[in-house]
Amino acid sequence: MTQAPTPTADTVRRLARTLLKDSGAAAASRPDVRPVSEEAGHTAWWVGAHHVLRLAPDRGTSARRRREPRLRDLVRPHVPVALPVLVAQGEWAPGLLCTLDTRLPGGTAEEHTVSAVGETDLSGLLTGLHKVPARQAETLGVPRVAPRSLEALRRAAREAAERLAEADEFDPGRLDQLSPPAAVQLAAQSGTAVLVHHALTGGHLLVGGDGRVRGVLGWDAAVVGDPAEDIAGLAVAVGAPAAVRAATLAGYGARPCLRGLWLARCDAVVHLADALAGRATARPRLRLLRTRLRRAWEPIMLERVTDLRKEDDAL
Repeated sequence: MTQAPTPTADTVRRLARTLLKDSGAAAASRPDVRPVSEEAGHTAWWVGAHHVLRLAPDRGTSARRRREPRLRDLVRPHVPVALPVLVAQGEWAPGLLCTLDTRLPGGTAEEHTVSAVGETDLSGLLTGLHKVPARQAETLGVPRVAPRSLEALRRAAREAAERLAEADEFDPGRLDQLSPPAAVQLAAQSGTAVLVHHALTGGHLLVGGDGRVRGVLGWDAAVVGDPAEDIAGLAVAVGAPAAVRAATLAGYGARPCLRGLWLARCDAVVHLADALAGRATARPRLRLLRTRLRRAWEPIMLERVTDLRKEDDAL
C-alpha cells in the first residue's frame, strides 16, 4: 500500500486555487491557507475566510467523503442547524479525494459553552436525525452497524480503570454503578436503528458566542444504527447533563439516555488509558481526553439503572 505524501502549504494552495477555479469562484493567485487545528494535522486546511479544504488520508475515507455531500443534502431539511455545502472536489494524490466546502461561522464546542437554548438546537438535531429515512441513507452507501455490547465495553473499562488508578487519574470504584445486570438491561432495543452522526465530538459542533449550536461537521462517519451513540458523543462534547437534557427533549427515554451515558463514560476511560499507555502521546490529545472524561462523568439526576420495564417515566 502506497504511503500518502504529506501535504505542504504550497500543495494545499495550488489545490485550493484549482478547485476554486473549477467551481467558477474567483481564486487569488496565492490564497491564504493554514491548518484547521493541531489535532487535524495536515488533513484539514482553512482557505481564506470562506472555505475549508479536507484531504482524505486513505481510500476508505475517500469513499465516505464521496457520499457525504449527498448525505448532507438528505439531512439538511430535517435539522435546525447548518451543514457545509460542497464547492468542488478532486484528487490530491492518486485515489485520494480532496473536498472544498463552505466554511460555517462559529467556534467549536471545545472553545465555547453550549447554552440552554443551544441544548434545544442539539435536541432538534437528534429529532431530525430520527426523521431522516434510514433506507434512503442506506441507498447512498451509509452502512448499517449493529449496536455495541455495553457489557463487553464495561469489562474493557474496568481493566482500563485499574491502569488509570495506577497513574492516579481515575477511581475505578466509580464504575461500580454499572453492574453486569445493569449493562444487560441497557442493551440496545431491537427496531430502534436510525441515522446516527456517529462523530458528535466538540470539534464537529460549531457554537456561536451566544451558546447556540450553529452548525455540525463530520458527516462522513454517519451510520444507520444505535441512537445512543450520538447521546454518548454529546456527553463527551458538551457534558453528560446537557446531553441527557437534549436527548430527553428529543423524545428519548431513560433507557437510551442511560445507555448513551455509559457508552460515553466507558469509552472515555478506555481512550485515556490507551493514550497514557503510549498509543497517543501528544500532550494536546491527552488534555482533550481528560476533558472528555470529566464531561462524561458529570453527574446527572438519573444516575443508577433501575427497573425500566415501565419504560422511561423516571425522566
